[in-house]
Amino acid sequence: MERYGLIGYPLTHSFSAEYFSEKFFREGIINCRYDLFPIDSIDNLLQLIKETKELKGLSVTIPYKQKIIPLLTSIDDVAKNIGSVNTIIIERNENIFLHGFNTDVFGFKESLKPLLKNHHKKALILGTGGAASSVAYVLNKLGIEYLFVSRTKTWLPNTIDYSSLNEDIISTHNLIINATPVGMFPHIMNLPNIPYNYITKDHLLYDLIYNPSETLFLKKGIEKGVTVKNGMEMLYLQAEKSWEIWNKSI
Repeated sequence: MERYGLIGYPLTHSFSAEYFSEKFFREGIINCRYDLFPIDSIDNLLQLIKETKELKGLSVTIPYKQKIIPLLTSIDDVAKNIGSVNTIIIERNENIFLHGFNTDVFGFKESLKPLLKNHHKKALILGTGGAASSVAYVLNKLGIEYLFVSRTKTWLPNTIDYSSLNEDIISTHNLIINATPVGMFPHIMNLPNIPYNYITKDHLLYDLIYNPSETLFLKKGIEKGVTVKNGMEMLYLQAEKSWEIWNKSI
């Protein structure tokens, strides 16, 4: 029996176990299972791997996408550049070797590209965490300029705070990506504090959140008649990419 799973804490919001169970059934993949491993400290990871000898690969979610990096034997270039790992391969012989990858980048890029129009040349990335770094990496690759939007005033380059958002910034940055957890279940009545009255029909609003499927952030865009996208397709794409990685040779 080959085992895969997800580490993070807490894991009440995860879709991964259901997704992979359905995938295994649908595709006739036998002798495989996917479990949730809610560990309250990254220091418990190696013990988990030692005790669960069938583990071949793990997904990694909040709060361990950055904390896991010092434990890795190797890390691919994408994950290294953005400083975030969401997939690891577990290699065993006399010792345990962990190889880190990032598939969030792939999922975001492939789900965003079909929606882009020629006028989507500048973007606002709401948030400055690990998810925002993945988004920025993709926008760089696509040649789209961007600003990070932070909750606090900062001197970081390419970063502004929410109070600085005005009509000029909103109108010239017509791709807006929510890379924060604001609006995620169960806090579905929350939304990023941006001036939605300046959004026009040329905007594209993308929310990395997938639960609920239609956040208040996206509803504001729908009210304006703009194209909107939630994070569900990104999630599917990154999960499939993780499966591909787990089943390749090191």
